[in-house]
Amino acid sequence: MSDPANRVEISGVVTGLQALRHTPAGVPVIEFRLKHASERAEAGALRKVNAEIDAVAFEAQALLLAAGFSKPALGRLLKAEGFLCAKSRQSKKPVLHVTNIEFM
Repeated sequence: MSDPANRVEISGVVTGLQALRHTPAGVPVIEFRLKHASERAEAGALRKVNAEIDAVAFEAQALLLAAGFSKPALGRLLKAEGFLCAKSRQSKKPVLHVTNIEFM
């Protein structure tokens, strides 16, 4: 089986931020919500794009987001890179698993 593509890069404002917690194995994890707004060309016209996505970050990225890089992360603009994965075995809703965060 070939390696199917699953890479996401999105910028947006952090609109929800849960408290930093740790998995049973001791790995830091934080869940948050990202709101994106932009304009994109589609079918020869500009389209306003608005979306909100649930996201989760682990280890160093979770600690970075929890610290807000010296400022509170809630309400801040950031660029997130990662991949999509089902929220759980019971819920197939996609969640962005963030592997890199850059505050803008």
